[in-house]
Amino acid sequence: MKEPGPDHPITITKNPHRIRVMLGGFIVAETTQALTLQEATLPPVQYIPRQDVHMDLLDPTEHRTHCPYKGDASYFTVNGGGLVRENAAWSYEEPSPSVAAIKGHLAFYPEKMDAIEEFED
Repeated sequence: MKEPGPDHPITITKNPHRIRVMLGGFIVAETTQALTLQEATLPPVQYIPRQDVHMDLLDPTEHRTHCPYKGDASYFTVNGGGLVRENAAWSYEEPSPSVAAIKGHLAFYPEKMDAIEEFED
């Protein structure tokens, strides 16, 4: 595994706001415990604790990817309001030690969901 560094920084910070993920009029996830992962020049990603995700709306898929910095990602199809979005969420079940904080969290592709909203409480 590669380690984050000056050439490829990764930071993980607690997001102080409420994050809500919507699909088909359904709240798929909602939390005040999200972690914001910022990787190099990529857009920030909100990682939501599994207990704040309506896992009954997600089905695991066979799709897998590997990130040399974070590890192996598992994917989920998201269902909501009659809409089905394949491989719209992912999780690092055993992330590399440098990003261990995201273990037990899921992230969602913004372009596959209706909205990923952020509210100040």
